Formats: sequence, C-alpha cells, structure tokens
Amino acid sequence: MSVTYYKRFRMEVDLARSWAPPALPDGYRYVPWRPDRLADHAEAKLLSFRDEIDSEVFDCLGDPVGCFDLMQEISTRPGFMPEATWLIEHVDPDGTLEPCGTVQGIRATPRYGGIQNVGVVPWRRGIGLGRALVTSALFGFRAMGLRRAYLEVTSQNVAAVRLYKSLGFRRTKTLYKAVELAYG
Repeated sequence: MSVTYYKRFRMEVDLARSWAPPALPDGYRYVPWRPDRLADHAEAKLLSFRDEIDSEVFDCLGDPVGCFDLMQEISTRPGFMPEATWLIEHVDPDGTLEPCGTVQGIRATPRYGGIQNVGVVPWRRGIGLGRALVTSALFGFRAMGLRRAYLEVTSQNVAAVRLYKSLGFRRTKTLYKAVELAYG
C-alpha cells in the first residue's frame, strides 16, 4: 500500500447577484429533483466521473453501486436541498432520454450552500451544461435564502476550476485528500 495526496481547492461565491439558469441547447432539458429519478442522477454521475481524476480521489465515483449509494446518501441528508439539485437530460428526436449531467445541493450551514458532484458526461461537454448545472444550483440556494455557496474541486481538473472562476468562485482554501493505493 502507498498513499497519494490529491490537491483540492475549496472555492466560494457570493449569492447576492441574480443567478438565473441559462437556456439549454436544443434537445436538452432541466429536470428538477424527484426521488424517482435518483437512478438517472447516479447514472449521469458514473458516466461523468468514472474515467476522470475524481474517481481516483473518491473510488465510489467509478462504480455503479457506489454512485447509486452516494446519490441515495446525499438525498437523505438532513440538509439536502431539492431546489439546488438538478439533472440535465438530452431528448433524442425519437423520444429517447439520456441523463447527461447532474448536480446536488446541500444546506451546509444556515448561510452556506454546498455544491456536490457537478458532472457532465464526456460526449456532451463543451456546450455549457456544466455552467447551467452550477448556475441552477446557485439559483436554488439563493431562492432558499442562502448567502454564499462553496464547492471543492481537484486542482488537476483545470476545466472545472476555470468554469468555477468564470462564475465568480474564488479559492478560499487548499486541502489535500489522502488516498491509499493498493498494488497487486
């Protein structure tokens, strides 16, 4: 066994400004939180993270059962916020639905919302879905009277860090996550 340390940033944003969710590209739609869509959130989470650095940092993100269990755990926390939890799905012309992005929100304190697991499947990236998910979560936090929001991101996820900075998030802390690696 050896231990690897992953650098992570805690980033925060003030919710004072208006956070209207943007329009999505044609063929995509927002799906507000519903318990019967938990499996779709878990699927989007798995497909978004399984081949990415975050599945090394949090091994549950690379496993179907782990993603389902994580989604279930988040959605049953006392601070879970349905208003800040969204799924984006693509609707094919034949009516086939594809969950392709997910974000969850929690009330961390009376003032702070915490964004959990922003994920967009790789083949749907680059068209604004990540920005739409984060903005929708921030809109939900603000609508529920929260004043600030935070998230944590692995520093090597340069595209995500760039997205969060473009939305006004600022780094407030650097953390290190220890991960035991098994060889064999």
